[in-house]
Amino acid sequence: MLTPLDIENKKFKKKILGYSEEEVNEFLDKITESYEALYKDNIELKDKIGVLNEGIQHYKALEDTLKNTLMVAQTTSEDMKKNAYGKAENIIKEAELKASRMISEANQEVMKIKYEIEELKKNYSVFKARIESQLMSQLEIMRTNHQPDEDKAEVGLL
Repeated sequence: MLTPLDIENKKFKKKILGYSEEEVNEFLDKITESYEALYKDNIELKDKIGVLNEGIQHYKALEDTLKNTLMVAQTTSEDMKKNAYGKAENIIKEAELKASRMISEANQEVMKIKYEIEELKKNYSVFKARIESQLMSQLEIMRTNHQPDEDKAEVGLL
């Protein structure tokens, strides 16, 4: 690529019926000025493009970081959700087992109380039978002891 300096330093050979040297030099000066302005604009635009490309790279890196962060957050939330469901299931199972044990213990306690009630009924029946027997014995004793008095009363001894 030609630089403005290359255009400025270009020398042409002189010929007898050639172009006017003064006109060629004026034209080359105008081309040099125009080319120099374009050359500077081109350098500035390339610098701007470089800066913009760096910015794009920065934002692409930021976008990748955000995507990765989002994926990690999503995975983490799914893991937490799975763990929460697992813990909930364990809590429910433990509660069911505890309730089952409590019901079983309560049923055993009921059976024990029923057995004790039956034992008390038996003991009551035995005790009642003994008391009745003792009362009957006492009555019989009283009857036999009082019978002579009754016989005496009938005989008129009293």
